[in-house]
Amino acid sequence: MSTNGINKALKLQFGLINYENRYLTAEAFGFKVNASGISLKKKQIWTLEQDEQDGQVVFLRSHLGRYLASDKAGKIICGAEKPEPECRFLIVPQSDGRWALQSEPYQRYFGGSADYLSCFAQAIGEQELWAVHLALHPQASLLSVARKRYAHLSASEGEISVDSNIPWGVDSLVTLVYLDGKYSLKTCDSRFLSNNGKLVKENSNTTSFTLELKSGKLAFKDCDGKYLAPVGPTGTLRSGRCSKPGKDELFDLEESHPQVVFQAANKRFVSVKQGVSISANQDVETDMETFQMEIDKESKKSMFRTNGGSYWTLVTHGEIQSTATEVEVNTMFDIEWRGHRVALKASNGKYVCTKKNGQLSAVSDTVGDDELLLMKLINRPMLILQGENGFVCHHKNSNTLDANRSVYDIFSLLFNNGAYHIKSVNGKFWYISSSGLICSDGEKAEDFFLEFPEHGRVAVKGSNGKYLRGDQGGTLMCDGASVDASSLWEY
Repeated sequence: MSTNGINKALKLQFGLINYENRYLTAEAFGFKVNASGISLKKKQIWTLEQDEQDGQVVFLRSHLGRYLASDKAGKIICGAEKPEPECRFLIVPQSDGRWALQSEPYQRYFGGSADYLSCFAQAIGEQELWAVHLALHPQASLLSVARKRYAHLSASEGEISVDSNIPWGVDSLVTLVYLDGKYSLKTCDSRFLSNNGKLVKENSNTTSFTLELKSGKLAFKDCDGKYLAPVGPTGTLRSGRCSKPGKDELFDLEESHPQVVFQAANKRFVSVKQGVSISANQDVETDMETFQMEIDKESKKSMFRTNGGSYWTLVTHGEIQSTATEVEVNTMFDIEWRGHRVALKASNGKYVCTKKNGQLSAVSDTVGDDELLLMKLINRPMLILQGENGFVCHHKNSNTLDANRSVYDIFSLLFNNGAYHIKSVNGKFWYISSSGLICSDGEKAEDFFLEFPEHGRVAVKGSNGKYLRGDQGGTLMCDGASVDASSLWEY
């Protein structure tokens, strides 16, 4: 999927909003579809798949794994288990960013309202137009298809440059902000990209783009009908001259893995600066002291990738080196979460310890000071949590938080000696009330702990030893006894 193979391109999942501001919904009963959803939840999420022979043809798969189809009479059903001829649609993008969906075999357009949906219109009217709301987590890495380079904040130039070989460090994190059918690109220092390439504090017409899809890639169209593209030697991201997207105007969104810095008991940072040995011997954090944590989907073990693209691996005599180019058993580590610190266990069953010279070696049977590491997440200064029922967002009329919303709030994540403080937009902190509720109006910061038990998910533990989860009513609580589906969050 990924054009230059660093990370996996994200599967395009979205909600479709009709002219009455209602979402296309796939009901579990009778494979019926309607346009009655008022927000983007599980039933309103559709996955776009493309025909392998004909890139123009798309299939829309519901959350039940069934495909949307239209028969000759325009009747809509969503029961096909695999893509059949009647499931073939064409996307006809409109100038305002909305889509019309045309049945490929019958050439009719799909539209309607509530329970009255059909695919029988011969021309595109207001009822046949759908706005696209991306359902993927809004924080990702942005890859230029033409340049095979990643976008990153270039603070000194005051721009987003598309000239990075790898999406490394906090500067490579891009947040897609959705508002009224348009998208804005937000940098890690909370500025918005304007169509002239400048970064500005306020979101406006010039920072709002409509999203277009072309052969599974994304294009961003500005308010003047021009498209974002990398321009010049550093690949300054700005609107070019094109009013049709070609290869230069296409992008992939890729998953942004957690990147971490380790500090050993000797108070020095773990680094690859000295060559292949992994050693705690540096006093400053640079790209050489930053490691990408990739979690294996099956075993749930962690791999640590260096900025040169190699992995930590166990070699003879228990030494840890950065010599592996492929993932294999010796590159996998178990992480034990021990409050403010972590311990790493290598494939030989021994704990990783910091020797007197700073060298990391997996030689210990038990955990003492030398086996404990401070681990700091560096590429999520802005925290957006998405759980099984939706995003975390401030509750309208109280100091609590909802965990089931289709819109999200952006919180600040502040590192504090192995723990984190979570700050709301109003500058107040999260804390746990006596009844286990998460409140967002604290004057004083409270410690929360991040654990990464599986690929793409984080568990957040409170100082009460319990995990964050959404209760039945959708309120964010800190009362989960263990890590399960309700206490895992995309972040």
